[in-house]
Amino acid sequence: MANFGRILGIDVGGKRVGIARTDLLRTVANTVATFSPEDSFIEIERQINEEGPVIAIVVGWPLTPDGEPTNATQMAQEYYNYLIKRYKDIEIHKMDERYSTKHAMEAMKEAGVSRKRREKKGRLDQAAAALILQEFLEAYPEL
Repeated sequence: MANFGRILGIDVGGKRVGIARTDLLRTVANTVATFSPEDSFIEIERQINEEGPVIAIVVGWPLTPDGEPTNATQMAQEYYNYLIKRYKDIEIHKMDERYSTKHAMEAMKEAGVSRKRREKKGRLDQAAAALILQEFLEAYPEL
């Protein structure tokens, strides 16, 4: 196993960015919160400086069911590019996020989260970020 440290998960949206993080042993992903795109960069910096160490960041990669880029892919690419330039000592990864929002909604329903709470702005975004991050942990256990 690599060094002790967290991995952050990012669900990039035009209005909101969901952020999740692992525990220090990288066994489980938990939601952090939802932020405006601008504030999300401030929160990532805070996570690195105050909650770290952070060894990697995973950006959800929006694709169509056929694996083609979507309207949101360019936005995710710009966010990813910023992270690559800003954090040269942290691994930055892309993770297919097809169906993450749908699966996050299903998971919230199964957990008994009320419709009112599920529909609260941002709750779904942070749940999707945690789901993307959990799927990444399962796909790359060596990190």
